[in-house]
Amino acid sequence: MFDILMYLFENFIHSDVEVVVNHDELTDELTRAGFRQQEIHKALAWLERLADLQESQSKPYLNRSQSSATRVFTAEENARLDCASRGFLIYLENLGVLDFATREMVMDRVMELDLAEVTIDDLKWVVLMVLFNVPGCEDAYNQMEGLLFEEPEGLLH
Repeated sequence: MFDILMYLFENFIHSDVEVVVNHDELTDELTRAGFRQQEIHKALAWLERLADLQESQSKPYLNRSQSSATRVFTAEENARLDCASRGFLIYLENLGVLDFATREMVMDRVMELDLAEVTIDDLKWVVLMVLFNVPGCEDAYNQMEGLLFEEPEGLLH
């Protein structure tokens, strides 16, 4: 499923190619690209639920102002995200790339991936997909895109 999300993001959304709106045509396109029907349906449902997160009725906790809240990860979240990934989320929040609502959207989408463990690279792509889909997060998206594609220079300490 994650491969399909990456394929869609890189080939349609991120590349500024006109997105095929028709569900059946998109399914046909993904089938021609070699993806299985079951995985295609899971990926499209994942994207639909991402769009639904923007509506206050689906996740009312996203409307509350929680600027000074501390995020405590559940046992399931700790199992799915290693320490580096959890630290990266906190880092993004401290940078202002994520706020309370977008962080929770990222966590919601991460927990619905069919991956036993989410790598930091996977997490970066989920963050990018979430920010791309949230109106008003263009600056955060651009900042995250820079973090995703920049190559470290020199030695890291």
